[in-house]
Amino acid sequence: MLVEIWSDIACPWCYIGKARFEKGLAEFPHRDRVRVVHRSFELDPNRAKGDTGSVVDMLARKYGRTREEALAMEEHVASNARAEGLGYRTEGRDHGSTFDIHRLLHLARARGRQDELLNLAYRTNFADERSVFDDEVLIALAVEAGLDEAEARAVLAGDAYADEVRADEREAAELGANGVPFFVFDRRYGVSGGQPAELFTQALEQAWKGRETVPATADDAPACDADGACEVPEAAR
Repeated sequence: MLVEIWSDIACPWCYIGKARFEKGLAEFPHRDRVRVVHRSFELDPNRAKGDTGSVVDMLARKYGRTREEALAMEEHVASNARAEGLGYRTEGRDHGSTFDIHRLLHLARARGRQDELLNLAYRTNFADERSVFDDEVLIALAVEAGLDEAEARAVLAGDAYADEVRADEREAAELGANGVPFFVFDRRYGVSGGQPAELFTQALEQAWKGRETVPATADDAPACDADGACEVPEAAR
């Protein structure tokens, strides 16, 4: 069975949702027969390479909050991440264009190392003190994931896999994905948002039974939308 996951490295609910999905997958009896493919979705596709800024400052501007309130919003998301055993820094993180990261993830997929690179990119962006928007950091992550350094450098220096990234994004739009994470199970069942692990197990079981296609469900789960806004529960605003 094929599971496709549209996500962006800048999306905290994608980071959390991946961990929850993997916990749900671990409870699925046929997990050894599931193939997972990660697909590209940029929250800010028009952002220029090199245009980076503080995540906290961005949140304050986006939601019209003070910096202290934006930090509280980040802390609420961090508590969800930590509950899944994930590291999460609330200060000192930046954000920028994720296009090159997606291109490298396509290279990693072609070399059978996609999940390894994605995990490293998430950890670096949300938990480490390095910036994932630095080319040398990306190269180091690619090598750590098992990719050839020269090949990774060649991808970043040119436009390799650009078409693949855009094709993923077009397909997401065709499927009606207005935000991420967005999970599609064997093209039969769709789930949006960072749902609890139990729901992912149920989705896997339903798709395995071969039921007819149903609409994407669970719209109340936290997610990041196509305009780059990441949902924060009211209590944290």
